[in-house]
Amino acid sequence: MSNYRRAFVPGGCWFFTVNLLDRRQALLTDKIGILRDAVAATRRSHPFDIDAFVVLPDHLHAIWKLPQGDANFPIRWRLIKTRFAKALPANERLGAVRAARNERGIWQRRFWEHLIRDEADYARHVEYCYYNPVKHGHVSKVCDWPYSSFHRDVRAGLFPEDWGGDKKVVGGFGERV
Repeated sequence: MSNYRRAFVPGGCWFFTVNLLDRRQALLTDKIGILRDAVAATRRSHPFDIDAFVVLPDHLHAIWKLPQGDANFPIRWRLIKTRFAKALPANERLGAVRAARNERGIWQRRFWEHLIRDEADYARHVEYCYYNPVKHGHVSKVCDWPYSSFHRDVRAGLFPEDWGGDKKVVGGFGERV
């Protein structure tokens, strides 16, 4: 079994990327209500703060802060993934290994995490979350993507609604041709 090195810092702040197993699926946005319920139930049993969250069809990004003295983010992701999967009908195709382990074929087994180091690192990762739907071509403006905590942060006055600009803008803008 692999020994993954993770930074377990009680009360820390992390950036996460979590992917569906089949990246051609759109389960996360198609079943957004189920995902929201899974996150809410997990927050009730294992509290954490959501600083940023963006859900795309096949993956999501999040920034969480855990309570003081708590560094157990893996259990939170396990609970979210399990609750989401259990709420879906079991009609996905399974490989031999997943079938033998009685696993579902919804999520990639692992997730990627990054311990936030400082304010600049935090700002870069929040901006990465919010701009990701534009990067992947789902929308041309950040404010047009409905599955993002960006809208909460706009209401709180942390970002202007037009933050990130409009991807449709074209031109030289100082680049050398």
